[in-house]
Amino acid sequence: MPLHSVTSLSSSVVLGLWHLQESASELKEQLPHAEQYAALQPLGRDVARTTQWWAGRVLVHRLLPTFTTAIPVLHNNENGRPFFPVLPQYAVSLSHSGEWLAAIVATQGCVGIDIEIVRSKAQKLASRFLSEAEWANAGDETTKYSLYWSAKETLYKLHSRRGLVFKKQIMLDPFWLRNAGVLTGHLLLENFRSQHQIYYTCPATGYVLTYCYEDLPLPLPS
Repeated sequence: MPLHSVTSLSSSVVLGLWHLQESASELKEQLPHAEQYAALQPLGRDVARTTQWWAGRVLVHRLLPTFTTAIPVLHNNENGRPFFPVLPQYAVSLSHSGEWLAAIVATQGCVGIDIEIVRSKAQKLASRFLSEAEWANAGDETTKYSLYWSAKETLYKLHSRRGLVFKKQIMLDPFWLRNAGVLTGHLLLENFRSQHQIYYTCPATGYVLTYCYEDLPLPLPS
C-alpha cells in the first residue's frame, strides 16, 4: 500500500511515509483542490520529480485529519518551505528520494524532515558539507555520510532560512551508527546558537530518514 505508515510523535506532531507506486495522474485523483494544486505545480521538472511533488501533497492531506477537519491548500514560501495560509500556526516539512516520501506536520512550532538514498555520492562530496571532526567520525561508513547529509538537511529545513553553510553553521556531535537513534545537532549563527535533537531511522533497505521538531519557532535573524 503506498501509504506506508502514520506515526504520532506527540499530541501535536505526526509523521508519515509514502511508498511511491502511482503516476502523477493517479495521485491527482486522490488530492483535494487538484485544480488549485495544478496551478501551483513547479514548471520544468521531469516526470519523476513531478510525481514526487504530487505524492507529497497527497501524503500531507492524509496526515492533516489527525488534527483538523479543514482541507487547506499547501503553498510554498519564498524560501521553499511548505505552509498553509489558512493555518499559519501549523508547521510542515516534506522530503522525497527515490520511491519514498516523508512528511511531518505539527500544529505549532517548527519541523524538519529529510529522507535519502544511501549512496557513495555523499562520501565523495564530504569536503563540502562536513567539518574535519565530522569527516573523521564518518570514517569509511557510506551510510554515515548519507546520514550526516540528511541530518544537516533536516536542520536546514527546521531553520527555514537560505544561505546556511553546512560545513560551518550546521554541526553534529560524533555518534555511533545504529538502525535508529538520536543525533545532537547545532545551529551556529551570528545572532544566536541552538541545540537540537535529530531522530533517525532506516525506513527501508538503502534509505535513511531524519527528522526534528520543536514546540516553539526558532528566533528570526536580527
